[in-house]
Amino acid sequence: MTEVLAAIGGLVVLGLLILGFAGLKVVREYQRLVVFRLGRTSGTKGPGLILINPITDRVSWVDLREQYLEIPHQTAITRDNASISIDFIIFFKVFDSLMSVLEVNDFKGAALNIAATTLRSVVGDMTLDDVLSKREDMNGLLRVKLDEVTERWGVKVTNVEVREINPPPMVQEAMTRQMSAERTRRAVVTEADGQKQASITVAEGDKQSAILSAEGDRQAAILRAEGFALALSKVFEVAQGIDGKTMTLQYLDALKELGASDSTKFVLPLELTNLVAGLTAGAQSAMTAAAGPPTTAPAITGGPTGPDNGAAPARRAPRRT
Repeated sequence: MTEVLAAIGGLVVLGLLILGFAGLKVVREYQRLVVFRLGRTSGTKGPGLILINPITDRVSWVDLREQYLEIPHQTAITRDNASISIDFIIFFKVFDSLMSVLEVNDFKGAALNIAATTLRSVVGDMTLDDVLSKREDMNGLLRVKLDEVTERWGVKVTNVEVREINPPPMVQEAMTRQMSAERTRRAVVTEADGQKQASITVAEGDKQSAILSAEGDRQAAILRAEGFALALSKVFEVAQGIDGKTMTLQYLDALKELGASDSTKFVLPLELTNLVAGLTAGAQSAMTAAAGPPTTAPAITGGPTGPDNGAAPARRAPRRT
């Protein structure tokens, strides 16, 4: 009898140990336990070591980390009757563990169907060009509409990202041609801008060259004028010391050069004729002085300092043959 009681006691202790270990739950920081005792919820528990009654209590695990849900390709029709295929990703996070268990049976399945219908609603209000070019706006609309539905389930939709948009083949071909035309246009515009900049650069170079050339000519003209002025000043200084005899010698040299010239016609200035007359008078005076005092002195009119100096008009010399 004692052995039987000892065996029963050992079985009871073993059962209690098994029940104790079965009732211990280790809940991580990002997890929560929703405890149901005899079918009624007794709230959430965790994180840490949780002891429950394995006979009367049932638990549901809830993950509080942000998760994602991939929505496969969904066909939608735009406002301008273009059929497109879109797939996107939903990022969500549970903010109320109790509501996420009590308000929805299968959140991922429900979110998948809600996302498909919401996508058709959003795309139906947009044109094809808007769907292709305003992806950020479409992401924002999907997030807001999905969050309005999932909020009552204790789930927050944090972000929606459209991953791929597949327009009809004809639209893709038209887009390819448009892209090619746009690149050709950009190439032509770039080439034209390059030619324009090159022309402007060449014109600026010609302008600077012309300015430098004009500046050089101006400096050269100034230097030539200064040189000519210095030459005239030097000539004037030398001319101050020239007397009548020097001028007479200069005139004689001029007559010598005229005599050696091949020309048959000469135009003699009045000063030269007066000089010749003065030379003739000087020669006669020298001859008279050598022959003795004359009875009567010949009248000499004109000369370099005579009263008619500068009054007689210019006359031509007789033709030489």
